[in-house]
Amino acid sequence: KMLKRVLCTVLFMGALPSLVEASQGHISVILLGATGDLAKKYLWQGLFQLYMDQVSSGHSFTFHGAALTALEPGQRLMFDVLKKLACPPDESPDRCAVLKDQFLKLSQYHQLKTAENYTVLNREIQTLLRQEGLKEAGRIFYFSVPPFAYTEIARHINSSCRPPPGAWLRVVLEKPFGHDLESAQQLAAELTSFFKEEEMYRVDHYLGKQAVAHILPFRDQNRQFLDPIWNRHHVERVEIVLKETVDAKGRTSFYEEYGVIRDVLQNHLTEALMFLTMELPANVSRAEEVLQSKLQAFQSLRGLEKNSAVLGQYQAYASQVQEELQKTRDYISTTPTFAGVLIHSDSLRWEGVPFLLTSGKALDERVGYVRVLFKNRAYCTQSETLRDAEHSQCKAKQIIFYIGHGALNTPAVLVSRNLFRPVMPEGSWREAGGQSNLRIFGQPLSDFYVYNPVKERDAYSVLISNIYHARKDFFITTENLLASWGFWTPLLDSISQQPLRLYPGGVENQHLLDFEMVSGEVAFTLAEPAELLNPNRQMPNDYKMVQTKFRQSPLVSAWSEELISQLASDIEKTAHNSVAQSGQFHLALSGGSSPVVLFQRLARHHYTFPWKHTHIWLVDERCVPLTDTESNFFSLHNHLLQNVRVPYFNIHPMPVHLNQRLCVEEDRGTELYAKEIMALVANASFDLVLLGVGTDGHTASLFPHSENGLEGAQTVVLTESPVKPHQRMSLSLPLVNKARQVFVLVLGKGKHDITTLLSRVGHQPRKWPISGVSPSSGQLVWYVDYEALLG
Repeated sequence: KMLKRVLCTVLFMGALPSLVEASQGHISVILLGATGDLAKKYLWQGLFQLYMDQVSSGHSFTFHGAALTALEPGQRLMFDVLKKLACPPDESPDRCAVLKDQFLKLSQYHQLKTAENYTVLNREIQTLLRQEGLKEAGRIFYFSVPPFAYTEIARHINSSCRPPPGAWLRVVLEKPFGHDLESAQQLAAELTSFFKEEEMYRVDHYLGKQAVAHILPFRDQNRQFLDPIWNRHHVERVEIVLKETVDAKGRTSFYEEYGVIRDVLQNHLTEALMFLTMELPANVSRAEEVLQSKLQAFQSLRGLEKNSAVLGQYQAYASQVQEELQKTRDYISTTPTFAGVLIHSDSLRWEGVPFLLTSGKALDERVGYVRVLFKNRAYCTQSETLRDAEHSQCKAKQIIFYIGHGALNTPAVLVSRNLFRPVMPEGSWREAGGQSNLRIFGQPLSDFYVYNPVKERDAYSVLISNIYHARKDFFITTENLLASWGFWTPLLDSISQQPLRLYPGGVENQHLLDFEMVSGEVAFTLAEPAELLNPNRQMPNDYKMVQTKFRQSPLVSAWSEELISQLASDIEKTAHNSVAQSGQFHLALSGGSSPVVLFQRLARHHYTFPWKHTHIWLVDERCVPLTDTESNFFSLHNHLLQNVRVPYFNIHPMPVHLNQRLCVEEDRGTELYAKEIMALVANASFDLVLLGVGTDGHTASLFPHSENGLEGAQTVVLTESPVKPHQRMSLSLPLVNKARQVFVLVLGKGKHDITTLLSRVGHQPRKWPISGVSPSSGQLVWYVDYEALLG
């Protein structure tokens, strides 16, 4: 019988240490897309390595290559690849020859195109096992096919090619796993209708890179050294970098759809980021604990904004797209081929530490690394030439997980000698011998403890071994995938039309792509603006800020980003003036979505704001508990208050929740708030009130034809909103008009119609409450972005 003959031959040649008396069962490996590029370059070699490693494990194997190609040409293509398989250098030639010969005998090609093809494959596997008298342990289906084919293949496997009860199924999926959060959710839903979560292994081949795969074990084995320093008090910054010298030529159909962020940052670099920022579980070998820690790390990441990234495109890309995709000469691509992204975690461990993720095509070198740079508080009196790297505290302190290529041209872990001598597993990593003349990050290699793998292994060989051993922590779960897309999609949406910096490619880039961190954002260091890809289309940078009049009051108008920046600066200026005059600043803030970006701007960029002397009031509130996500105070807390140092007793939420009920008149919440204002705010005159405008002309929670709040003596009122939650509490229009300054913020194309209408109507607060805003002895200023103003 075939499998027994193979086993006997391998035993006879001494490839096995001893006869396996009782088989642990048979494993069928089915490689879909067996004649494609990925299979040719990596997957068949990885499967051969698995066979060499596990031939004595007690399992027997067969390998089934499958593709849409007909039987004869497909078989020829596949075996052309198999004949070129190589053994590791340390493998004896005799053993290598035997194993390779047997691997070829255990491999066969199938055309898998129809449901019937899958039924036939299933029957063949069952017949083979029955003839050999073997029990089935499990099946591995490796999807080396485009994602659009996943659902149909999954349906066929589920209906007619599953292993019998008692045997396991492992389905291996290659990226891309969607294009954004919505498409990833859709693909995940389709796959989970056919496979259980524990059956799916989503591959990110970076998790098989030896330096990346060793980040968690390194942290675990060196807890005694890292526990005191692996935090915001000691880490200055972290860089996660993958640079490539090649361009996208030949791959523009894929690249034009995905770009560098989707191709590299959202997956490879993000996974490395998770290994660095996640809290170490008690047992890093337990996949469930590792995956749970990763999800918690995702939840701590601060949301990305447009200014969190700098983007570029190499100059030849446009012509390559036009040629390969047959686009017209006036076709403009806005796909970035370079990105630098600044990420922050708001966890207690990492708050304030910048994580820089960078990748690009057509750069000056091919290299990948993860670099943790530590703060240096030392001053050394001894001159630099006399300093001993091992003991001098003035040398840079860093830990580098060197992924490959570059100056070292090998995976490595480097630890500065003035940090600590790391604990490394002897069987798999060894200290590099000899003193090299190489320099890395400006330092001689001799400044580091340097470790290389005892045996270099291809990433796919590592991952295929992990699939065999069911090590789920080396793969992307559905939750993990959706958390990553949830984090990256808002940035991808915000930059979809952003101008890209053009760069020539290679060493000619010089300093064009250098960027720096400024006030929590990133910007290119060179002062000249990026060249616009479409010179005929006006972009935000082409406009200057407009300052004129709107409804007889000052108007400030710009693109939303610049407008928010100006508004935040004006609020801070007002705050300093008020504190200088009276020792305090009373600020009343509206709810809704428009002020969120303002709150974030104030929290992250205005470090001299006099928060210590600021009182925060609410202009309006929804009648829900303050912990409800619909609450204006909840939004204010999340985006501003928890990030700045306002004294607790200076924060004044509206009392909508009294006596375990919401906005009941007998509870006198409006009177309580009115009394608090009278007690603390001189003449009940706020220093600054920030308002917004609804599409119906409402402001605060004062709605058209409202019975309360548009006139009269009441200062705080209960109102009814036409949309849920209907009940609201609001400052009245007469109270707003007592303020020293009122700023009205209007953002977005959706507000264009009401903005146009308001420019034409007079004082008609019953119809349009915002038209009644007219401070009796203060100033009103309108902040309207171009989309609202011009449509």
